[in-house]
Amino acid sequence: MGIGGGVGAGLEGVRASVAALDSLGREDNLLAAGVGVGAGVDVLQRRYELRLERLELRSRIAAQLAAGQARDAAEAMGFQKAMTQPDASVQERTYAEMSVVEEIAGVLTISSTAAGAFVEQSRRVCSLAPAFEALSAGAMSWQHARIVADETEGLDAAGAAALVAHFFDPDAPNPARGAAPGDLVPARFRARARAWRERHHPESIGKRHAKGAADRRMEYAPDRDGMAWLSIYLPGDTACAIWNRTTATARGLQGPDETRTLTQLRPDIAAALLLGTGSTAAIGKVPAPRADVLVMVPVFSLLGLTDEPAILDGLGPVPASLARKLVADGADSFYRVLVDPRDGAPLEIGRTNYRITETIKRWIRMRDRKCTFPGCTNRTPDNDTDHLTAWKHGGTTNVSNLAQLCPRHHRLKHNSQWTPDPAARNQPPGWTSPTGRHYKPEHPDPQPTHWPRESWPQWPTPAAIQAENPSLEDLPPWEPDNPALLELSDFSPEDPAWEEFFTKPFVLSG
Repeated sequence: MGIGGGVGAGLEGVRASVAALDSLGREDNLLAAGVGVGAGVDVLQRRYELRLERLELRSRIAAQLAAGQARDAAEAMGFQKAMTQPDASVQERTYAEMSVVEEIAGVLTISSTAAGAFVEQSRRVCSLAPAFEALSAGAMSWQHARIVADETEGLDAAGAAALVAHFFDPDAPNPARGAAPGDLVPARFRARARAWRERHHPESIGKRHAKGAADRRMEYAPDRDGMAWLSIYLPGDTACAIWNRTTATARGLQGPDETRTLTQLRPDIAAALLLGTGSTAAIGKVPAPRADVLVMVPVFSLLGLTDEPAILDGLGPVPASLARKLVADGADSFYRVLVDPRDGAPLEIGRTNYRITETIKRWIRMRDRKCTFPGCTNRTPDNDTDHLTAWKHGGTTNVSNLAQLCPRHHRLKHNSQWTPDPAARNQPPGWTSPTGRHYKPEHPDPQPTHWPRESWPQWPTPAAIQAENPSLEDLPPWEPDNPALLELSDFSPEDPAWEEFFTKPFVLSG
């Protein structure tokens, strides 16, 4: 973005949003005074709806103002660079930039560190036109814009542009599916952006994982009221297994005689295990149950034909080599789910009875990744697998009528007018609120798996053989040695023959 560009358009957007907000305020005042209220108008219901509409507008205005702040910060740095003499030393340039950061820190009343981060994030967002336009239009918040800046860090210009296009350009190749970035809570958008980044980063995730593992550590930070924080930075599979086992053990301890909450039980269990007091009352006499961790592995990655990342439930992308080790080397608490190479979705398992098997529950977990209620980030392994349309009302036990719900939102569904859409084989349900607002499904956005065609044998065609051997005449039609064998390269990802292939048991060769 050039210096000074787009200021007028940005202000026009803010003015339009403020005018709309003012109009809603006038309508509310008339309703409160009872002026011009028609027959049949539910005043309380309309005033309630007006509050929601005003909240939405204020959120849009905040985003539009944030876009203006980001542009001003980026352009201030640009002006400073323009004013710096071309022959200035590196030291002079460095201190000139530091001076700008300190000025911005003073103007915004934030720390120098926060100002430096804000300037860098602003420069990156402003350089990515589709993301900046979404922020300027109020289609996403500054929190979402910061995620764009964070997840494009370390990518070259082409890589950053590709990430932004995937999420913000509907005409991009293989655009993101499901809810738009601004319709997702920031944590969910970060998870999706990070998953895309991991798959398309110029440096393999295996190399980056090795660097991270070498930097593993434990940190201790005292806090107020005699409390402290203990953090452990570990490889994701280890941390995920620890978290799931601790949660499962805590769930097993809950009962009528247990006064501690799940949140309180987790640290008690971890402390008891670390301090060697696992047999004390901190854990009780309940044996720790096995905690399964799902690993979504692309089929070609499992075979070693590609190094495409796998997805570890509760964490995100992990190196293919780690996934192969988890599912092939006896790690029996890790449950493998193969990925369909045509669309990146986990393979479907069907059942016609009411009772939901553990296999189907695991599959629904892998499809949904978390509670499917709008904005919920609860992804504990023991979320409820709910019939979207109740069995007693004709609902069936199949993937289009099943979805994950955390206990809180499961209860809300049955005690309010929140209504789920049908799900699909590779898509969780969307939801409609009591006031008619529709929330698109927070699709996990699986990417089509990598097809290792370049690694398959390239057999010469009859025409090529004839060209290299002109003396050969009347070359017979080429056929495979065994007509019962199929050539994989002849199949497109959409070919229905893949359905039959994936219904057969998958066995790793010794």
